[in-house]
Amino acid sequence: MKETLQFTPVRMAEQFMESYRSHDLYSTWHYENGCILKALEELYTHTGEQKYFDYIQELMDHFVQEDGTIRTYGVEEYNLDQINQGKSLFLLLDKTGKEKYRQAADLLMVQLKGQPRTSEGGFWHKKIYPFQMWLDGLYMATPYLTQYGAVTGQDKWFDKAALQLLLVEQRTRDPRSGLLYHAWDESKEQRWSSGETGCSPHVWSRAVGWYVMAVVDTLDYLPMDHEQRGQIVGIFERLANALVHVQDQQTGLWPHLLDQPGRERNYLEASGTSMFVYALAKGVRKGYLSGKFKSIAEKGYQGLLQHLLQTDREGVLSLTQCNGGAGLGGSPYRDGSYEYYVTESIRINDPKSVAPFILAGVEMELATS
Repeated sequence: MKETLQFTPVRMAEQFMESYRSHDLYSTWHYENGCILKALEELYTHTGEQKYFDYIQELMDHFVQEDGTIRTYGVEEYNLDQINQGKSLFLLLDKTGKEKYRQAADLLMVQLKGQPRTSEGGFWHKKIYPFQMWLDGLYMATPYLTQYGAVTGQDKWFDKAALQLLLVEQRTRDPRSGLLYHAWDESKEQRWSSGETGCSPHVWSRAVGWYVMAVVDTLDYLPMDHEQRGQIVGIFERLANALVHVQDQQTGLWPHLLDQPGRERNYLEASGTSMFVYALAKGVRKGYLSGKFKSIAEKGYQGLLQHLLQTDREGVLSLTQCNGGAGLGGSPYRDGSYEYYVTESIRINDPKSVAPFILAGVEMELATS
């Protein structure tokens, strides 16, 4: 039976579907496209509305050619971000049976098979960031690995996916707060990395959001009897408890930098909050998390609706206080300092904030239906 979803996630999705065709990213294979497509896939799954599937196919067919090649994508960039949009290939293959979608999925796996790794087998975030694991990359690639394993019957990819989740958590976790730093440099060569741990200096909300979303989406396809499933569920609950302690009690929102609550210019941010609401609510619904986290997710979602969502006279929705982006290293060099994070752009209706906001809305409606 399909669920009937009301109001906010549907309104935001349909508004975004219309405007996104003119967005700069629409014509480039990009992880932000993948974020939007994942949100639409969840709406399709829970409503059965064909228009969401049609939009997914329309966008993906701009890129996936009849021979399975992907326009504007290159394997040897070895960039985990480039895997994210490929998650929609599994839905398209399942519903249409078209061979080009299977071939495109295999092409992305060519990248992951050759993705450069740390000494312990952790994927580098990108070829241009040697020996670095970023939390962002876990969401981009790990659910893809497990779904590919489930679709093809190639069990070895379950082990690879579990390794990524467990290794990055082990290397980035702050033992005092239980939160995860944005990234880890095994070589400790980067100026942003700690000489002692190799970690970046701060806990960026969206990075932790990428990680918890990676966990709940990976668990969808990791077999129940996989020997590391219980450990992944356990560290998810441990991290969820750490998130409770840095949730703003007045609004229910989470700050841009989780390790600096209340500090000047550390605003309450939309994407991280949306990601936490989605992951916590889905975690409770699927039985991964204790029921106590349902009220935490509800408080966060109400915070988004009351404090960060605006509606103009024409009924157009605006999600405010969306961090435009944050990274480390590169050129010009991003040093991971407090000053760096708080001076990055703040946007309205940024795709990588709107997508988890829609996902959060779907989960909250499922939780109350």
